Amino acid sequence: MEFASKCLHSGYEPQNGEPGALPIIQSTTFKYDSTADVAALFDLQASGFFYSRLANPTVDYVEQKLAALEGGVGAICTSSGHAANFIALMNLCRAGDHIVACSKLYGGTINLLAVTLKRFGIEVTFIDQDLPNEDLTQYFRPNTKALVGETIANPSTDVLDIERMAALAHSQGVPLIIDNTFATPYLCRPIEFGADIVVHSTTKYLDGHAVGVGGCVIDAGKFDWAAHQDKFPEFSSPDESYHGCVYTEAFGNAAYIVKARVQLIRDLGCLQSPQNAFYLNLGLETLPLRMQQYCQNAQVIAEFLAQHAKVERISYPGLAYSPDHERAQKYLPLGCSGVMTFVLKGGRDAGVRFIDSLKLIRLEVHVSDIKSSVLHPASSSHRQLTDEQLKASGIEAGSVRLSVGLEDISDLIADLEQALAQV
Repeated sequence: MEFASKCLHSGYEPQNGEPGALPIIQSTTFKYDSTADVAALFDLQASGFFYSRLANPTVDYVEQKLAALEGGVGAICTSSGHAANFIALMNLCRAGDHIVACSKLYGGTINLLAVTLKRFGIEVTFIDQDLPNEDLTQYFRPNTKALVGETIANPSTDVLDIERMAALAHSQGVPLIIDNTFATPYLCRPIEFGADIVVHSTTKYLDGHAVGVGGCVIDAGKFDWAAHQDKFPEFSSPDESYHGCVYTEAFGNAAYIVKARVQLIRDLGCLQSPQNAFYLNLGLETLPLRMQQYCQNAQVIAEFLAQHAKVERISYPGLAYSPDHERAQKYLPLGCSGVMTFVLKGGRDAGVRFIDSLKLIRLEVHVSDIKSSVLHPASSSHRQLTDEQLKASGIEAGSVRLSVGLEDISDLIADLEQALAQV
């Protein structure tokens, strides 16, 4: 099937007499006829559902759809985007390990890497993703377990050279983890460019309606864990908590995603709820149509702001003069999402006056919604970052992040014009 058809039909396929809409299986437990049946589930010798902390039929259908959309072998839906990032990394790392991460990341991800994982004994080195490979290789260590980046950085909107980062990661014997939240698989499928693991905050464009917090981890199934057994022994060594199961032997190219579920989801219990998976599926069904309109509206808004006398500069890779425009044409040929960042003349004070003067566009700690929203990253989503980290992330004190929604474009421009008049 083509992408739009997958959005509608992948995952749940109703059989004769079954409901046409994805059913919500709101149950914590599932009945079995014998102890042998349950034992086979606990020994990973049979597939099925026995407790919704690990897996649930409604969630499973959506996971299948997400894997199909990104081109992976399997997926896990989590309770939030942060949970997805944590699961993706902790499935690889333990105390004493090291991660290399691009510096242009969402502020919450930077905090997870630099603060929370540090408490687990995991170090991170942030790199300038635009440096040449020969400069970047020096940051990798024998205990480095992953390279992390974002397709479209939040909020700087820098576009990552995924293919180059994948080659760099693989040359060092580690997987590339890509956060594809802003692009979605409609605009970019990182696995096609060499990424090994893809994560999303499904709360954003995939849901699209701001009704359910969630995340997902998708496994490309292409990284050879057995070939790097010295660095990742847990994939090719017996897991005593499952009677000596060896993931690469038992599950082949799905070893990573199976281990993530049966170890981490089992112990941390951060699976997405059936209700939120249902909401997510509704959003996925209209993803192509919504993403087309987001991109179309954002392009018009970006060109309007770029020509406005009170705008000092704007970052949106869809603009022809953007330093990332050529890269966007490679990785984002259908559009660059609805998110952009701009700086008003007058700095922080001008940004505050502008935001407080908006009437239609909402001030929200959110992004990638059907309704347009605006945020001042330095005082909100990236407030916990130091001045040095803000600069490395491409954020200034006066930076404004605008998420363009699906309103009529004339109404959006009118609101921006009246707010800019107050600056």
